[in-house]
Amino acid sequence: MTLATLRLYLSRQASGPGRYLLEQTMYALAGWIPTVAGMAVRGVLYRLILRMEGMAAIENGVRLRCADTITLGHGVYLDQHTYLHGGKGGIRLGPGTIVMHGAVLHVYNFRNLPHAGIIVGRDCLVGEYTVIRGQGGVTIGDRVYTSPFTQIIAVNHVFDDPAHPFVEQGITAQGIVIEDDVWLGSGAVVTDGVRIGCGAVVAAGAVVTGDVPPHTVVGGVPARVLKTIEPGAPPRGDVYFADERARGD
Repeated sequence: MTLATLRLYLSRQASGPGRYLLEQTMYALAGWIPTVAGMAVRGVLYRLILRMEGMAAIENGVRLRCADTITLGHGVYLDQHTYLHGGKGGIRLGPGTIVMHGAVLHVYNFRNLPHAGIIVGRDCLVGEYTVIRGQGGVTIGDRVYTSPFTQIIAVNHVFDDPAHPFVEQGITAQGIVIEDDVWLGSGAVVTDGVRIGCGAVVAAGAVVTGDVPPHTVVGGVPARVLKTIEPGAPPRGDVYFADERARGD
């Protein structure tokens, strides 16, 4: 490995050589410890490498890069084998948000794009193996749930010129906004430049290439409006509530 290659590698792992050594030391000391004992140790030691606003629970096997650009709100939970790569623009997870097994949140801003970053609101659920790429900036509101294998990709390759490979034609990065109380079904894909309105539902397997109006259900490839969610609709049969008081009885 040449010196230039080593510098490039380090620049994509941490904010500097000193930060790389500090973060890797913390991972070696505490990253592997299982059970609640490990979460307690990481809850103390990881404050040296990232920002915690209160208490956060980090399971063993969580992979963090550029940790000084990652902020965890009170009550955040990172499940095993999640991967958060902050970088220029950073990642912010709001209070009570859960990131499930195998999810990847990656800013990947090596081009110094001005609006890069990932912001997730409070009480959200990032489902298993969800991928969020934040080069163009991803802003997610409160109580947004993504099902397993969802992809939210705020970047796109340009491929207009047949005389040149697409990797030489640059990228676009317009950003994605997902408003409050949105549910994304399993395998849904949200492409760059999209805004999903409050209370919308994206069906499993849908590919969202345009804006989604609030309180609608969309599905298909490309996604289109299937129905409007009307206020005061009666609940379906066999509906279960985490809290019986939610029934309003």
